[in-house]
Amino acid sequence: MISNPQLRTRAEAEAARLPPLLAQAEQLAGTVLLGEHGRRRAGLGDDFWQYRPVQPGDSLRMIDWRRSARSDAQFVRQREWQVAQSVMLWVDQAASMGFASTKEGVTKRDRARVLSLALSILLIRSGERVGLTGTTLPPRRGEAQILRLTEMLLTDENDDYGTPEARAMLPHARAVFLSDFLGDMDAVEAALLKAADRGVRGVIFQILDPAEESFPYEGRAIFESMGGSLSHETRKASELRQRYLDRLAKRRDRLQHLARVTGWQFGSHDTGHSAQSALLWIYRALEQKL
Repeated sequence: MISNPQLRTRAEAEAARLPPLLAQAEQLAGTVLLGEHGRRRAGLGDDFWQYRPVQPGDSLRMIDWRRSARSDAQFVRQREWQVAQSVMLWVDQAASMGFASTKEGVTKRDRARVLSLALSILLIRSGERVGLTGTTLPPRRGEAQILRLTEMLLTDENDDYGTPEARAMLPHARAVFLSDFLGDMDAVEAALLKAADRGVRGVIFQILDPAEESFPYEGRAIFESMGGSLSHETRKASELRQRYLDRLAKRRDRLQHLARVTGWQFGSHDTGHSAQSALLWIYRALEQKL
């Protein structure tokens, strides 16, 4: 029982955030499953592998009723990719992800959370195992895992910029890293190389605000990091534009290079565009045999 009033208020506020995030993710996942681009099939792999008995966490729609009718047990038709595959997510929760250039705009953090949770819903309901990188939430199947992911994805971090977590990566798993990737690039490289050494392949997905893509600032401006550790003042912000855009392009080029040498795929998205198109791109990228 929570006796501290402030702690209780905070706990209730955190709990209240679960349903809206889950509802957004459910709706977004539904647009991919039911939209004209959706692919209604049991799993991500196309090649039939085997039948297996139904396990806890399997949904009714996964059951192959024709095969099950020939025996007293129920069976799931497994795809080749499903047999030994898990998907592990790293979703940047650092302070920089809380940025939105307008009051009406969505933050990078919120977009990353909705995309990652919607992707998890699609995968888990296709029978896949999904979890977080590191040791906090190993990959599992089932609806309960969706709730665990929702809760874990609502945890903010205080650091200005996030560092990819590559501990406890399962050999030959797949992974998705969602971040603005504006922090230490050496740390990103180290994490990707560590994952690649274990046979892990996946998707690097960069999420930026429209203002971070275009740098529309003019005149006197003070630029501060979201965590407050960095600050820069200028009288002519427009003079910084080209230098900023050049550095952003170099950073993106490095991400693309890292993706190539590690066997991953690189994608980018700004929060002014459709979340549906971003989810569809990630989902299709995972479908490909890397």
